[in-house]
Amino acid sequence: MENMQDLYSDSCFECSKLVTNKYSTSFSLGIKLFSQELRMPIYAIYGFVRFADEIVDTFHGHDKAALLGKFRKDTYDALEAKISLNPILHTFQQVVHRYNIEIDLIDAFLDSMAMDLDDYTYTTAVYKTYIYGSAEVVGLMCLRVFCDGNEEQYQSLKEPACSLGSAFQKVNFLRDLKSDYEERGRVYFPGVDYHTFSDADKAAIEADIKKDFDDAYEGIVKLPKGARLGVYLAYVYYTNLLKKITRESAARLADHRIRVSDGRKFVLLCNSAIRHRLNIL
Repeated sequence: MENMQDLYSDSCFECSKLVTNKYSTSFSLGIKLFSQELRMPIYAIYGFVRFADEIVDTFHGHDKAALLGKFRKDTYDALEAKISLNPILHTFQQVVHRYNIEIDLIDAFLDSMAMDLDDYTYTTAVYKTYIYGSAEVVGLMCLRVFCDGNEEQYQSLKEPACSLGSAFQKVNFLRDLKSDYEERGRVYFPGVDYHTFSDADKAAIEADIKKDFDDAYEGIVKLPKGARLGVYLAYVYYTNLLKKITRESAARLADHRIRVSDGRKFVLLCNSAIRHRLNIL
């Protein structure tokens, strides 16, 4: 019986890995750079957040509120029973229990997903709440895995982890400005009107993101060695994306999706690996 349960759990983790590889080449590559024992837990976290995000962003023509409500209930049921027939939730509940991920982080994440189902005017307070729930808590979940029970280390790295999640999310908001508005009717940045989005608006947002990245870097260099290169590579990818965005005008950004080419990503990977090996991050 125990061997069959192990087989089930292994199969579920492979499902989370598949979801990650299908949805994000950048994060998939970053995870491959983690030490072996960290990979499956991070796949499990990504699979969970990816499925919730799909409900609110992709399942058009369905009752998204009902689907998200069921997903939330199924999540809590899996956490209580310590098993689920949903392979994504089964792996997630295992990681939550193994690494003592707080229920408050899960609540905040699911609350932020629910926010995407309503028409919000993104004031500064709502913006901060959304970024915390949709991005910062995901970084904290991953940090629980990286620190593996070292509470002192976790507490010392919490703020940089939040800053990194915040920076990633804000870069995504800038990159997806056009699609977020045209497909979902959203502009996340407080006080910004899509139709009058200006170079001054863009510069202020970029300065805010740069500060987040600067704060995050102080924590990245202090991460456990098994996690450092993978997180650093994600940081490098996103800071390079931000540099590309910075070189574009507000008008072009509002009309085009900026990305880092696969060739450029490969160069960044090689440079990051060399810097990590030489311990000069």
